[in-house]
Amino acid sequence: MMRVCWASLVLLAASRVGAQVPSHADVLWEKTTSQITAIASKLDGVMGVSIVDLTDGRSFALRADQVFPTASTIKLPLLLELYRQDQAAHAGATGMARLTDRYTVDTADFVDDSRIMAGLTHGVTVFTNRDLAQFMIAVSDNAATNLLIKRVGMDNVNAMLRAQGLMHTQLRRKMIDLAAARRGDENVATPREMTKLLEAIWKEQVLNAAMTRAFLEQLSTAKASRIPRLLPTNVRVADKSGELDGVRADVGIVYVARRPFAICVMTTLDRDERAAEQAISEVALVAYRYFEMIGKTSPYGRVMP
Repeated sequence: MMRVCWASLVLLAASRVGAQVPSHADVLWEKTTSQITAIASKLDGVMGVSIVDLTDGRSFALRADQVFPTASTIKLPLLLELYRQDQAAHAGATGMARLTDRYTVDTADFVDDSRIMAGLTHGVTVFTNRDLAQFMIAVSDNAATNLLIKRVGMDNVNAMLRAQGLMHTQLRRKMIDLAAARRGDENVATPREMTKLLEAIWKEQVLNAAMTRAFLEQLSTAKASRIPRLLPTNVRVADKSGELDGVRADVGIVYVARRPFAICVMTTLDRDERAAEQAISEVALVAYRYFEMIGKTSPYGRVMP
């Protein structure tokens, strides 16, 4: 019996030695996700979060599979489809929209809340599709967005999303179409699907290398959005934010040195919309601090030159 007990103790000790001990990075990640959960719990509304490490695939999800209204974040897949069609056109496909296709300003295309288009000269001012996309991304101009929906095709945007395995993300109406919204035809997505799309873009699974760089460069246009608000000013962020009454969202890639990550934060039922915007910015900052630290340290946590 003594020999049996001694053998059991040896085996127990060996199993403990071989057990997986959380790394320092694991502990920091656990603290990070706990902080994000706490921010979400304080919000007087509902928040969904999806974060993906674009280096090793580690992810965090909080209500990430719930369907949220996208507001203007749906303009990101619309931009992507424009670039995809331009790439196909250069490969010889017909009937595709090109970035260089021209548009002459027509007041019939204006909509309420058009920040740029409404001030332009009817029948005189000429733009390219890429120019319209810049208005859409930089200042979220809704007239420019609707023109691109018409030129690219709503069904084509949704077909591209389905091809990427996104079953819940849908462009179902043009901007400022309240009648469609009342019918329930809201533009929707889940946080997880939005980061899945960003990960596919990052890995050049949707566009080739040159078009991916051009797409992310345009998406990186400086703008008033929530993800970069609390981050250092020199950090590049390729994102698109959105807002509706009671809704705030932002989705994008944060270019942390040696540790870029994709993030989508979506909120709804927001009683205090400014508080929701602040909460999105706080989530982005907490995530940034983790990736920034991991990106500059050794596996043991030493900051490296």
